[in-house]
Amino acid sequence: MSRSNQSSISEFLLLWLSRQPQHQQQLLFVLFLCMYLASVLGNLLIILSISTDSRLHTPMYFFLSNLSFVDVCFSSTTVPKMLTNHILGIQSISFSGCITQLYFFVVFAVMDNLLLSVMSYDRFVAVCHPLHYTTKMTHLLCALMVAGSWITASMHSLLHTLMIARLSFCANNAIPHFFCDVTPVLRLSCSDTHLSEMMILTEGALIMMAPLVCILVSYICITCAVLRVPSTKGKWKAFSTCGSHLAVVSLFYGTIIAVYFNPSSSHSAEKDTVATVMYTVVTPMLNPFIYSLRNKDMKGALRKMIGRMTGPM
Repeated sequence: MSRSNQSSISEFLLLWLSRQPQHQQQLLFVLFLCMYLASVLGNLLIILSISTDSRLHTPMYFFLSNLSFVDVCFSSTTVPKMLTNHILGIQSISFSGCITQLYFFVVFAVMDNLLLSVMSYDRFVAVCHPLHYTTKMTHLLCALMVAGSWITASMHSLLHTLMIARLSFCANNAIPHFFCDVTPVLRLSCSDTHLSEMMILTEGALIMMAPLVCILVSYICITCAVLRVPSTKGKWKAFSTCGSHLAVVSLFYGTIIAVYFNPSSSHSAEKDTVATVMYTVVTPMLNPFIYSLRNKDMKGALRKMIGRMTGPM
């Protein structure tokens, strides 16, 4: 694929932060930096705690550590570039850099989506088939589900990235966003983007909605099983856990659907950016609190790890 067929533009301009009033730019910079650091540190603590505590070497925590790793990568794909540009006083990102950022952004977004589905299936087996849990959720099956998620996410991202890379970009290179997202980049193309938009609404919808359906079915079955539990305390504990998970699922999927699966005429740069911030920065930041810090085993592992790090040499 020749460069002349791709684009006559060598770089794009990421203008979202620079378009804000000066005092808001500083506030947003500090806010994004704090959220990014909280996300990275929180999720790395989860990974370290799980890897160093043998009691947490179970399927549930194996999936959780993978989710934490993906969340770190997800935030790191977009936020550091925006923060660096602000510090250096530049707004540009090269054409190849933009396509690369877009590829990894889609990979980690789809991985988040698939891992949420895998985790809901793990909870379904644990609650609805507790006697068969160890025989069903084997190490091999867990590894295959994670590997299959990575392969699916990579192929999906490669498809959409190649379709965008073949488009022509002529005059306008200003992206009113803080990173190279699919929808803002498509708007800049002077080629026919009908095929790319159709792929987003068909294959893209399938790869995002199929796991959501699996999550909903899993939690419907879990709810039915929990309602049969005689203990009120047991019911409340299970519903509280499910409610937290479903809150993050709703936030993640709701913002993605609002950005990618609405007619382009209903989009606005500001609304899309706010929605994107929710699932690229806020959701990964909340992951350590919702999935782990409320868990007694996880809190115990964190205390042990911190104790070893701060204890006498």
